[in-house]
Amino acid sequence: METLWYIVVALMLATYVVLDGFDLGAGIICLIVSRTPAERKAVLHTIGPVWDGNEVWLLAAGGTLYFAFPLLYASSFSGFYLPLMMVLWLLMLRAIGIELRNHVPSPVWQGFFDVVFSLSSVLLAIFFGAALGNVIRGVPLAADGYFFEPLWTNWRVGAQNGILDWYTVLAGVVALVALTMHGTLYVIRKTEAPVSTRARRIALVVWPVLLVVTLLSLGATMYARPGVLDNYHAHPIGLLIPLAVAAALGMILHGSLSQKERLAFAGSTLYLAAMLVGAAFALYPNVLPASTDPAYRLTIYNTAAAHYGLTIGIIWWVLGMVLALGYFFFIYRMFRGKVKVEAEGEGY
Repeated sequence: METLWYIVVALMLATYVVLDGFDLGAGIICLIVSRTPAERKAVLHTIGPVWDGNEVWLLAAGGTLYFAFPLLYASSFSGFYLPLMMVLWLLMLRAIGIELRNHVPSPVWQGFFDVVFSLSSVLLAIFFGAALGNVIRGVPLAADGYFFEPLWTNWRVGAQNGILDWYTVLAGVVALVALTMHGTLYVIRKTEAPVSTRARRIALVVWPVLLVVTLLSLGATMYARPGVLDNYHAHPIGLLIPLAVAAALGMILHGSLSQKERLAFAGSTLYLAAMLVGAAFALYPNVLPASTDPAYRLTIYNTAAAHYGLTIGIIWWVLGMVLALGYFFFIYRMFRGKVKVEAEGEGY
């Protein structure tokens, strides 16, 4: 049952990254692909009906984590208090940037909130990547299961780490590049020329960067976390995951070159999902490794809730997922199709 809930949490986090990932990516490139206020509004309209619903998956994943692995929830939320507060502020600023830009018909007002939206999207992508890097690298857990990390120490990977070091910064860069690609391909699907034309050029520039940082992250992870490939050696079926990552990169490149929008976006979705599944596969059964004494690590077994609660909870989780998936299918089907750039002053 603990393994099942581990899969459930990993699945929900992957769903959040895939769905809210293109929202963040659209924000990252918003100021680059759009040259006029009308074009910026068109980019915002591509995510307008769905961005807040996509963020619900982050709340749902947090609630599921609290239910299934309460000790992990308590430990991580206390140790990562500072970055979590920063993420919350960035989420609020991003929402403010989306919701307030059209409240006053002023170029200065709208330009300010466009910058807020774009900058908060960039920083959120970096922080989410750095957070995953902290989990993979390990944190300075004590015997009681709690820890504290300063924002940074000496930027080296060791026993007493900071939240930011060379490895977690690299993880943040990987997330930034991957979500930039994901959002770019989404904007290509949802807009027409000239916005989609500019987005295609960005995708072709970002692809080789994504390939390089993906390879760098693999080597860096093997160095920063010895033994990270143990599960792959023990269970060769896990080798399908890096093959999926390679296939996804190929789909992105081929789809971008041949202007097959759906293929390219499907490749980006597969890339994000495979990278996250690969991290979860490598960590199992650990949920928070220790950079101090390996005996202090948190696993699915010493952090899980009672077996009875987990058993009953899976029933309610399935019912909730059926409702959530039905809602998302309805919303995405209702707002399918491309967004047109309105004339200046139209649709304010």
